[in-house]
This record gives sequence, structure tokens and C-alpha cells, in this order.
Amino acid sequence: MSMQVFLLPDLGEGLTEAEIVEWKVKPGDTVTIDQVVVEVETAKASVEVPCPFEGVVGELHAAEGTSLAVGAPLISITGGAVADVSAAHERYREEEKAGSGNVLIGYGTGHGPTGRHKRAAAPQVSGSSTQATNFRSRAPKVLSPIVRSMALQGGLDLASIDTAGGHGVITRADVERALAGSNVASSPEGVTRIPITGIRKTIADKLSRSRSEIPEATVWVDVDATALLQARRDLDASIDGVKVTLLAVLAKLTMIALSKFPELNSTVDTAAGEIQRYENVGLGIAAQTDRGLMVPVVPQADKADLKELAERLAELTELARTGSLPAARLSGGTFTLNNYGVFGVDGSAAIINHPEAAILGIGRIIDRPWVVDGQLAVRKVAQLSLAFDHRVCDGGVAGGFLRTVADFVENPVVALGSVR
Repeated sequence: MSMQVFLLPDLGEGLTEAEIVEWKVKPGDTVTIDQVVVEVETAKASVEVPCPFEGVVGELHAAEGTSLAVGAPLISITGGAVADVSAAHERYREEEKAGSGNVLIGYGTGHGPTGRHKRAAAPQVSGSSTQATNFRSRAPKVLSPIVRSMALQGGLDLASIDTAGGHGVITRADVERALAGSNVASSPEGVTRIPITGIRKTIADKLSRSRSEIPEATVWVDVDATALLQARRDLDASIDGVKVTLLAVLAKLTMIALSKFPELNSTVDTAAGEIQRYENVGLGIAAQTDRGLMVPVVPQADKADLKELAERLAELTELARTGSLPAARLSGGTFTLNNYGVFGVDGSAAIINHPEAAILGIGRIIDRPWVVDGQLAVRKVAQLSLAFDHRVCDGGVAGGFLRTVADFVENPVVALGSVR
């Protein structure tokens, strides 16, 4: 009887590894083509992996909580048929058009449950079905794959973790508290050791690469945002009932400014020794989520009017808030906008989102003394900052772009005239 080894497939978007969150099968189970066999956590999404083989599970090649490289053995299946990969790939394209992000390149989307984290992890040891059932019935609820991974990496028994809040669900805070307790008890220095894994590791790698590869410089300017706030209030009631956020207005002003300074909508191809300038803008919006820093992207944002931009940003914000962002919505960015004012800070020398060439940020808008027509007044003032790749342009272009955005912020009615 033949043995088929299913390798961890290409998960798309340049990802090279994934973390095993939960096996859906165990050795000896019978599986069918396209059945979900494992849930993995990538840097961008939680993905249920369907198997292209049918037969009997022979071996699971990685334990829960461990990372596995793309192309490494994932699961061995004895006997049975092999999926029609070309047909599965066609299903992938259809799902992608329909907006599904929980699919894999070259494989089908599976016919099992589509909801995430519906049950606790099955034990990795062989045993009777009664033992497995008892394990699931007494295991506490863990809804987040990152929380489960943190616990497993820290050597914690899920059943031993105390939950707070009376809801019976293990949270990140519960795991961190348990880790702190176990480490303090064993370490005289009282040091808590938290493994850098999953999304945290990917963020660290990406930002470290940005700082090591990009010779960045930062320019900043204070702006009078009084007119901007008034314009946002006026627009709120004038665009077909669509709520226009301050972020949407800033995004539109940024698109107009980028059309005048296209050098910043670029990337540097170090291998080819050339600058690649993009025709359209994939606008990334830096967003802090429960999973960590995410940068969802509005493709061809330069083609959208203010109403459409407001609607698309509202959709991305909701997806990020609920943890439902598919991987496809986190790629294709060419320029990033960061509203760090929501954290109550005035300014930031932001790190460029590699491999882009620039990131524009705005701090909090607060009352400050400001000179207007030679007279001191109290105005709504904010700081704009631009971190840029000095390889794609010099300070004249960067300063010109930032000054243009600042002028738009101080007089948005002129900039948005045709849009309104």
C-alpha cells in the first residue's frame, strides 16, 4: 500500500513558515480528499489546511505549537486517491474572487466546518476514542490560536490555567499571568520569558529587515488642523449618508499629494539594482489589533473618490477589529498611512513598512497657541511626520510632499473641491 506525504503548501503572500495550532486528525483516522486536517497560524491569518489525499493517517510530522517551513513534511497518508490539483486551483481562484481568504494556493477550500477554533486541541498521543472525548469535554475554551500557541510554547497545561472574568475562556492575559507565575517560581531573578513566535516573530523580523536594509530619514511639520476638522464635519452630512472619518479625509489628501510626488510610491529592488515606481497606490493603513500590528491594504486607493475610500476603510477597520482580515487584504501595499494620534502621542519616527519607500503619520490633534494673521489664537494643531527611503528620493521631494499634505490639511476645501 502506497504512502503519500503531504508537504506544508505555499500559503501565499511570500510566507515561508506556519505554526501548527491544532490537528484535526490523529494517526489511524480515515481522511477524504479536501478534508481539513490541521489549522495553522501564519503571520497574516489563521488557515485551515485541506489535504489533497485520501486514506488513513499514518504520521503527523509536527507537534502543536511548533513552526514548520513551507515544503516540509506535514502529514503522511496511506493509500487512497490524490486530489486533482488543477481543479482545486480553479476552486481557489473562484473563492478568491468571492472574497474568501481562508484558502490555500493549489488546494481546495475544504468541506469541513468553516468556523474558527470550534473545539479544543485533540491530544497528540494514541488512545481510545473515549479518552479523546473526555479530554475535549474537560478542556477549557481557547478561542485564539495565538493564545493556545503561547501556552504550549510556555509548557503550560491548558486545563491548569485559571481564567478571569467568569466567562471560562482562556485569554492572552490568563496565559501571561500563568507564565509569569511559573517563571517567577523557578527564577530567582523573577524574569518572565515569553517566546517570540507567530505574529510577534513576523513583526519583529519585518521591522528589523526594514531598519537594516532601508537608509531612512524622517521629516516632520506642525499643522493647523482646525479647517480639517471642520471639513470632516461638513462632509459627514454631505456624501450620501456615508460616515466620513478623519482617516478617510487624510487618506484622500494623501492620494492627491502622492500624485504630485510619485517618487514616494516606489520600492527598491536591490537584486536588480533599480527603483520600481508603481502606477497605482496600494494604501496600507497601520492598525493595532489583538493579534498585533496589521497593515490592511486598500488596492488602487488613488482611483477611489472620498465616499468609496471612506466605505472601504470602514470595512477594513471592522475586519481588523473582529480579527477577520483574510491574508489577501494584507498584501499589495505601496505606501502606508499611520494615525498614531489614537494612542495619545504627538509624534513618531515610524519604521517604514518594508519593502515600501515611505510611511506618513499624524499625531493627536490638540489645542495649542498658534499665530493666525499676526494674532495669537488657540487652534487645533497636529504633527505630521514622513519617514522615507533616501534611495528613492532626496529631502527636496520628501519635504515637498510633506509640505503639500500639510497645506491640504490647513486648507482641505481647496484640495477636496472636485471630490465634494
